[in-house]
Amino acid sequence: MWIETFELERRQSIWENHVSFNLTESGIHPYTLNELFKDEELEELLNLRLGYGQTNGSVELRNVIAALYEDQTPSNILVTSGSSEANFIAMHTLLEVGDEIVYMIPNYLQIWGLARSMNVTVNTFRLHEELNWQPDIQELKDLVTERTKMIVVCNPNNPTGSVLNRESIEAIIGLAGEFDAYIYADEVYRGAELDGKETESFLNLYDKTIVCSGLSKSYALPGVRIGWLAGPEDIIEKCWSHRDYTSISSSVLSQEIAVRALQPDKRSDILDRNRNILRENLNIIQDWQDQENMFEYTPPKAGGMAFFKYQIDINSTELTNQLRKDKSVFLVAGDCFGMDHYLRIGFGAEKNYLKEGLILFSKYLSDLSR
Repeated sequence: MWIETFELERRQSIWENHVSFNLTESGIHPYTLNELFKDEELEELLNLRLGYGQTNGSVELRNVIAALYEDQTPSNILVTSGSSEANFIAMHTLLEVGDEIVYMIPNYLQIWGLARSMNVTVNTFRLHEELNWQPDIQELKDLVTERTKMIVVCNPNNPTGSVLNRESIEAIIGLAGEFDAYIYADEVYRGAELDGKETESFLNLYDKTIVCSGLSKSYALPGVRIGWLAGPEDIIEKCWSHRDYTSISSSVLSQEIAVRALQPDKRSDILDRNRNILRENLNIIQDWQDQENMFEYTPPKAGGMAFFKYQIDINSTELTNQLRKDKSVFLVAGDCFGMDHYLRIGFGAEKNYLKEGLILFSKYLSDLSR
């Protein structure tokens, strides 16, 4: 089966561990286990027998995940090895050759590549910066037809950090209902809203919704590799059958860590810590942008990334390659989202690390303008 190169992941995989300042991450500075748990909790984990975990996720873990949504049970949840596996399983479960989907861009383009590899037609609708990164409703209406199998959204959005407003949400739900289409919602940044107001899940709003989420972004636990799908019980059952052909089960240790991290009090502490990091670091980003008059952006509402438009006459991939070679600073090119002359800068890192990386970026820009 042919599949196109996933440019964002391939570039990060090649270079993120070979630079002094990796500002490509869209998450938040990750926890250590010592920071996350008390001694007695760590002792419990040390005494855990490392056998196979339940293949669809332990009942305890699926219970705490289900509690994040309204009127859901463990049967509505499938635990996966990261949200990327969740996307992979869901697309292979729900889509067939000849289907059509309507896909939000800019976006994390994994589903774009998966669908195209399956000979699924991908029709795209854009978020527009002049609309504060909201869709043009008429453009969306023109795309959704009786052939549309699924509308795919990322909310909060990667890479813009925007959150869909009520008008956009109601339009998407209305169109999905009119044509009996699924809504597939990547909600991995839910919980990382800078104003502290958690984005309402599409799962609470429309019956034919499947949600993908996980611990990598909002929870600052990417190394745990726990993701999940949430949705109608019959769809989750079918996804579980496909999961038998991928990683079979998530690490039993990771599942136990996730159970503890998602307990209400612990979850609240984690999200508070992470939002404080994001708020402080966004001030750093704003101060830097104020000094660099060749950049403009709409401040993000959620997540650890900012999407900058620039006025320099240079392709975004070329710019990021030169910056990496000259200053050992790594950014994501807008090309990876189908939008040249943009850059995604991750600002969820440690404060001093972020500052030093931006200083080197400024030096590169100064050299470029000479």
